[in-house]
Amino acid sequence: MEKTIVCISCYYKGYDFMDECKKLGNKVILITSENLKERPWPWHAIDEVYYMPELEPSVWNLDHLVQGFAYLMKNHQIDAVIALDDFDVEKAAMIRETYRIPGMGQTTHRYFRDKLAMRQQAKDNGISVPEFSSIFNDAKLHQFTQDVPGPWVLKPRSEASASGIKKINSVDELWPAVENLGDERYKFLLESFKPGDVYHVDCLVYNKEIVFSCYSKYLSPPMKVSHEGGVFRTKTLDKNSEEARGLNEINREVLTKFGIQNGATHSEYIRGTDGRYYFLETSSRVGGAHIPDMVEAATGVNIWREWAKLENALLDGTQYSVEETQKLFGGLIIALAKDKHPDTRNLQSEEVEKFLPIDYHVGIVYKSDDSEKIQQRLDEAATIVTEQILNILPPKSKPTS
Repeated sequence: MEKTIVCISCYYKGYDFMDECKKLGNKVILITSENLKERPWPWHAIDEVYYMPELEPSVWNLDHLVQGFAYLMKNHQIDAVIALDDFDVEKAAMIRETYRIPGMGQTTHRYFRDKLAMRQQAKDNGISVPEFSSIFNDAKLHQFTQDVPGPWVLKPRSEASASGIKKINSVDELWPAVENLGDERYKFLLESFKPGDVYHVDCLVYNKEIVFSCYSKYLSPPMKVSHEGGVFRTKTLDKNSEEARGLNEINREVLTKFGIQNGATHSEYIRGTDGRYYFLETSSRVGGAHIPDMVEAATGVNIWREWAKLENALLDGTQYSVEETQKLFGGLIIALAKDKHPDTRNLQSEEVEKFLPIDYHVGIVYKSDDSEKIQQRLDEAATIVTEQILNILPPKSKPTS
C-alpha cells in the first residue's frame, strides 16, 4: 500500500533519500524554501512540492507552516514527516505534535537541536561534557567565569555547523560580547574551550538500537575552518581501533539517554588532553559537508538511502537491517576555491573515489584499504589546495543555503 512521506528541508539536500522513498513505492511531498525552487531536486521522485518564504536564512513562520499543513491533511493521509536538515528538526517535531503523526516530538527534539538542552541532558546522565553555563543571569555567569577558567566558547543554542561561535579569551572580552547579543542573549550558552582531537560518529538507529556506525576524525575541526578559513578534512577510523572503541562507548550512551528511537544521527565528540572523550553535540539527521559520500566510500552504505529504507520498514511493520558491503578507509577534503570550477588535475590519484561537483569549491572523496595512504593523500591535497586553489572569506554569523 502506497504511503505518503512529507520531507521538510530549508536547504538543498536529501536527493538520495527522496529518490529511494519513491523507489520503495511511496508518495513523496516536499516542503522547502521559496529561494530553492530552481535547485535540481529529484523531481522524478517528488509528487507534490510546496514553498515557504524565508523570514531570514533557514527560518520560516512556524504558525503558517502548521496552518498550511492542515491543507495537506485534508487530502492526504500523512504517514511520516521527515526533517532533512538540522534547521528542520524543530519544524517537523511541531507538525508531528500538532497532527499526532508518529516520530520524534518536541521534547526529544530539544536534545538533538538545542545545545543547552543537550549539554544539560548529558550532564544529568553522567556523560562527560565540557563545563558550560546558560547566560540568562549575570550573577550565575560571573560565578561560572570564576569557577571555570577561560578561554571559553560563546555558542548559539540552535545554529547548525560552527556558525555564530566565538572564542572568548578573558572576562574583559566576555561581557561586551554578551551585551552585544541584546535581546538574543537567551539564545546562547557559554562553554569551556577544551583543546583536543575532534571526532564524529554517523549512525542509523532502528527501534532504539544502533544498527550502523561509522567513526571518523576531523583533521581540521569545523570551528577552526569556519573562523579561520582553510581546508576541511576528515577521515574514517578502523572500527577495531582504541579511538573507535572509546567513541562507541560514549556515543551509545548519548543516543540511549537522549531517547532517539529511529533515524539517522550525526554526533561530535572531543578527546581532551586528559585522554577522556567528551560529548560536544548531536543531531537527528545525516551529517553535512558531504560526510555521507565519505562514509559510503568506506563502507558501501549510503546513509541517505538506508534512512529511507529504515523509515519504510517502520511504516510497513517489517524488519530492517543494513549491511556494510566494503571495509575500506575513507577521506574527505573540501575547501573554498577562487574559481567556479577549479583545476584539479594536480589532485588526481588512484585513491580518489570522486571529485564533488560544487561551484567555487574543491571537494574530493578518497578510499583505500590503507589508512596511512588516506592520510598521505589528504596531506598532499591540503598543501596543493592551500597553495593553488584556496579562497578565504570572512566567517558568516549564520549559515547560508
